[in-house]
Amino acid sequence: MRFWDSSAIVPLVCAEVSSRTCRSWLRDDPVVLVWALASTEVISALARKRREGRLDRRRFTVAKQRLTKLEQAWNEVIRYDAARARARRLLEVHPLRAADALHLAAALVAIEERTAAIEFVTFDERLAEAAEKEGFRVLSA
Repeated sequence: MRFWDSSAIVPLVCAEVSSRTCRSWLRDDPVVLVWALASTEVISALARKRREGRLDRRRFTVAKQRLTKLEQAWNEVIRYDAARARARRLLEVHPLRAADALHLAAALVAIEERTAAIEFVTFDERLAEAAEKEGFRVLSA
């Protein structure tokens, strides 16, 4: 099982430099764990690409369909209160944005702080560094 943050999910649903790597990681371990709001963040990233002209209407539609398929198979951490409490601590000790702290907190909640239990997949440098400091083995570009 691997925890995937939204920065690593986007390359699974639309073509990016890291898409091949992400698909390989997913094939190697198809058990995906995510924060409950990950799909919202992915849609935000896709919509931004669409607005900026980096994703045409057809590819945007295909990406959303791929996301829906992934959502049907992944496991979501929905323990909001526990994740919020851990995120507050993480924000005090790591230079993270709130959404990134919630991803990391959700991973910690899901595995009850036993960070050796899963790998953390992200392409966000600050989040990768924080996850490593929290004890996760990080897969990143």
